[in-house]
Amino acid sequence: MRFYSDFVKNLTDLMPKRPTDAPRPEAFSVAAVRTEILSGLTVALALVPEAVAFAFVAGVHPLVGLYAAFIVGIITAVIGGRPGMISGATGALAVVMVALVADHGIEYLFATVVLMGLLQILAGIFRLGKFIRLVPHAVMLGFVNGLAIVIFLAQLSQFQVPGTAETSGHGMAGGEWLSGVPLLMMLGLVALTMAIIWLLPKLTGAVPAPLAGIGIVALLVIFLDIDVPRVGELASIQGGLPSFHIPMVPLTFETLRIIVPYAVVLAAIGLIESLLTLNLVNRMLGTRGGASTECIAQGLANTVTGVFGGMGGCAMIGQSMINVRSGGQRRLSGIAAALFLLSFILFAAPVIEQIPLAALVGVMFMVVIGTFAWNTFRIMRVVPLHATYVMLLVTVVTVWQDLAVAVVVGVIASALRYSWENAKRISASTEIVADGSKVYRINGPLFFGSASAFTELFDPEGDPGTIVVDFADSRVADQSALSAIEGISAAYNEVGKSIRLRHLSKDCYGLLARTGLLFDEADDDPDYQVATDYSVKVGLFEGAQ
Repeated sequence: MRFYSDFVKNLTDLMPKRPTDAPRPEAFSVAAVRTEILSGLTVALALVPEAVAFAFVAGVHPLVGLYAAFIVGIITAVIGGRPGMISGATGALAVVMVALVADHGIEYLFATVVLMGLLQILAGIFRLGKFIRLVPHAVMLGFVNGLAIVIFLAQLSQFQVPGTAETSGHGMAGGEWLSGVPLLMMLGLVALTMAIIWLLPKLTGAVPAPLAGIGIVALLVIFLDIDVPRVGELASIQGGLPSFHIPMVPLTFETLRIIVPYAVVLAAIGLIESLLTLNLVNRMLGTRGGASTECIAQGLANTVTGVFGGMGGCAMIGQSMINVRSGGQRRLSGIAAALFLLSFILFAAPVIEQIPLAALVGVMFMVVIGTFAWNTFRIMRVVPLHATYVMLLVTVVTVWQDLAVAVVVGVIASALRYSWENAKRISASTEIVADGSKVYRINGPLFFGSASAFTELFDPEGDPGTIVVDFADSRVADQSALSAIEGISAAYNEVGKSIRLRHLSKDCYGLLARTGLLFDEADDDPDYQVATDYSVKVGLFEGAQ
């Protein structure tokens, strides 16, 4: 057990901690407000190319992605469960939307986003967000590392000749790569941005380092007229305010048949990504966020987005990391990011379109470096093999498929391993007591995984006429356990012997009593609330198979 406790501690140590350049929130002051607003500006600048790229992935106009980033961002910033977390249009959702838009058109997308939001609101009302606690540490570690790789791969499309890249689900492209002087200029500016972000906090904390990196490199490119790809070469971001628009789809069962499967998948992916981001930010800041509140906020945001011409969204892990590392830890930073983004669309598009993509890539590369758990390679040599397998599995599936699939696969793999380990733990010690009966003292949980091993513990032919099964150190967990108990009872009854159950915990007794498997109740122990002795009724499951 000491080994496993050390293993859990090691995994915990590997998770990203609160960065040194992100101090705990202080009381509101002029300096704190300035930090929050500047952090929001940094995030807004990084949001533009990602929202445009994800809109292209989904097959919709760039403004559809930008409107989603604004609406989802501002609503979750105001009422979400995790201050400082940033939400907007994401690639994980965009790749699911591609087929829907291609087959049925954008109006069906808007209707799907509305339904997606309603499902997320229901998830929050029924407090389903608490199940994110079931995600093991090994899965979280694999998720963090996979996420860092995905963010890195998403930046590679910026190293291609504008107009030749066809963005895929993770932002990787299949166009013509930059080469020669353009490639060297791009790499140089990326390196300069990263150097500024690394060095500036050592000199001053007055301005968020990512914002300073973007600003300095942008001014250098503009004034020296350096020929490198800029934001405006992706698409124009000029537009007006989002307008109210009821999705123009027929209100029929056929429409529901089309949009419900997409809405369920999008709602699940959005909540999984948002809640995992919430946990990650919680760990970095050392505070707790409300999972159910975040579910409701995400749902409301997507419902509103669907009727205002947006493609929907969820938490954005990369932008959340930028915000936290820039000092934005309150709701103000998220609100500022959304409002800055809207102002870019309405007023400042010509200026924002001049920002070099290299500066934004440099910011995201620093996010990758700060997100990846580099100690993983060391810890993999000392943790159990199955934990290493789960970490690598989640990392690979995150990159290969998407975050939601990776988390589900990782949780299933961890659960199967846990079930297998517990299935092997069931055992029994035996004793012949003074009245000639034989007592089986069961150790370990009795559930579907251990039911077969439990059955093999008994010897109906060789045992005396009365058998007592003592569950003081065991637990009856599910229907498979009940069936195993009835099977043993039937085996002893067939050879004319009786069997009794003893020391069931109160909840196990309730489970057995509701099924009618117990009768001849004896007095309960008033101190421990366990059943002292019960006879077993055979035939509970007959005719019900």
